[in-house]
Amino acid sequence: MTSKVLRDEVASLRGQIARANRAYYELDAPELSDAEWDRLFHRLQAIETAHPELMTPDSPTQRVGGAPATHLPKHPHLRPMLSLANAFSDDELRAWEERNARLAAAVVGGGYNLEVKIDGTAVCLTYRAGRLLIGATRGNGAIGEDVTANLRTIDDIPLQLDGNDWPALMEVRGEVYFPAEAFRKLNARRERDGDEPFANPRNAAAGGLRQLDPATTRSRRLRCFAFQVVPIEGAFAIATHSDMLATLQRWGFQIEPHHARVANLDTAIARIAKLEAMLPSLPFGADGVVVKVDRRDLQEELGTISDREPRWAIARKFAPEVAITRLLAIRVNVGRTGALAPFADLEPVELGGVTISSATLHNDEIVAQKDVRVGDMVEVVRAGEVIPKILGPVLKDRPKGAVPWVPPDRCPACDTPAVRDPEEVMRYCPNPVCPGRLLESIIHFASRDAMDIRGLGEERVRQLLDAKLIANVADLYALTIEQLVALDRFAEQSATQLVAAIAMSRSQPFSTLLYGLGIRHVGKTVGLALARHFKSLDGLRVATIEDFAGARGIGPTIAAAVTGWFQDPRSAALIEGLREHGLNFSEPQVEIGDGPFTGKTIVLTGTLPTLSRTEATFRIERAGGTVTSGVSKKTSLVVAGAEAGSKLDRARQLKIEVIDEGELLRRLGLQP
Repeated sequence: MTSKVLRDEVASLRGQIARANRAYYELDAPELSDAEWDRLFHRLQAIETAHPELMTPDSPTQRVGGAPATHLPKHPHLRPMLSLANAFSDDELRAWEERNARLAAAVVGGGYNLEVKIDGTAVCLTYRAGRLLIGATRGNGAIGEDVTANLRTIDDIPLQLDGNDWPALMEVRGEVYFPAEAFRKLNARRERDGDEPFANPRNAAAGGLRQLDPATTRSRRLRCFAFQVVPIEGAFAIATHSDMLATLQRWGFQIEPHHARVANLDTAIARIAKLEAMLPSLPFGADGVVVKVDRRDLQEELGTISDREPRWAIARKFAPEVAITRLLAIRVNVGRTGALAPFADLEPVELGGVTISSATLHNDEIVAQKDVRVGDMVEVVRAGEVIPKILGPVLKDRPKGAVPWVPPDRCPACDTPAVRDPEEVMRYCPNPVCPGRLLESIIHFASRDAMDIRGLGEERVRQLLDAKLIANVADLYALTIEQLVALDRFAEQSATQLVAAIAMSRSQPFSTLLYGLGIRHVGKTVGLALARHFKSLDGLRVATIEDFAGARGIGPTIAAAVTGWFQDPRSAALIEGLREHGLNFSEPQVEIGDGPFTGKTIVLTGTLPTLSRTEATFRIERAGGTVTSGVSKKTSLVVAGAEAGSKLDRARQLKIEVIDEGELLRRLGLQP
């Protein structure tokens, strides 16, 4: 039976993706970066794949885009307009080919067609007997908006096709875009007129198509590249995508000028690198190269994934965009473990369709190495991160008198002297009840991987702190329904559910509680190792540095951090508060048995579709395996999920076997 936790996560993911789609497709105002949207979408996709019973017809994985706006007539497409999967590296591109080769062996060596991926807005053009009948936006992939009058103003879109070999009824797919120079002139004119400039050409193109007055669309001087023919009625005897592009051009359409057929994927990868280098000089916005299986019979054989994306095409995304702006100030954030992390206040700048005003600086050493100073012009990049990063200063523009940044020697939130281990790069506030740490520490304590208190997110925690109902995590367990319903946005049902979720978390094992307390260096794996070695919180509390010697994977740095935390009288008061509320201070002991993983050392990396890190570790150990945190030559196997990162790269370098969750469960005997 599917757990309620999983159902709730699916509902949350669908809600976030739906809101993001509406902002992107309908309002022309993106709320999420492409990388963040991809992360949410892939997580939802993974859960639905592992649990088909959770899949619904209205899931974002079964649809493309958002609902059409209401002020324009709706138009149902004759065939769905699909989205494209993304590849962010050459390895991902090769993995795509390998998956396709298992379905259609002739894919390898069958040739590919490459087209620069235009950063515009997709359209569908319906032609009957060679004459433009209807032009529509993509909408949700099934239903778009009828913008025929506006599309007729774009010179690249022929109203009557040349030749006579077109299907009797067909849809031509294309991408409408705003030429870079025309966009620059438009924004300059808007600024002169006192109007707000457009954020980026993509949004301006989408907004131009959705004008009620075609004259406004005409004034934007939009362009269009065609890239696909979808025959509905009549013959279309074209064998390859390359021939299709040539045919579109012969009919009178404009085709992306850098398109090319290549014989194999290695040649494709080499050409993509050259196209990426050309990116700054292109007269239109582009964010990648679309790689398509050239033979149309192989396209038919490969088919689509859930009527959402074709298997035969993928977008190889380019490197992230870089912007230059001024560094206004360097401030310090206090994290849940007390880490004093510097971040940059920036003069707002548009980057990838989002206005950026802050960026991470990681730690004191990074600031020193990059030598960024207040007043500098700096290069900022959003490499798939929610918070952008600073690449470095533009030294030629450094203002006179700019001085190196000096990190604070006291916590900016509570004025406690900061501490720093000589072997570490971070400074820390050692005060466990520091108000700067409080919000983040409670959010972490309630998170899914920790105590899993459903309904206690950042807004709720902030509300409870502002109302002075809590001052630490122990106070959560004294909350009542009556206290909560007195607050804004708390109905009796939500208050009852939250109190019940808090009460349920009392039974979490000691290892989970230990991780939830946010002690430095104590992550999920370390918390589990400590809990199993010392068996209870009271056993760990009285441990000396020497007592840690026998604990697997626990070195002197972790031992010093843990003993130091327990010796602080403020920590002792917190522990007693948790004890009074009946939390579980003991750990169930797991017997390490013989099984398919006996004698094997296994590393878990990334987010698995259905198993938590704790559950996967438990199952592997029950099957005789040992779970460690680092990949080395002694590692037998790596289990990789979404966003696996450097551990996966290290495993490939060492030629260590990598499997996914499905294969893990199969070897455990939990799947056929």
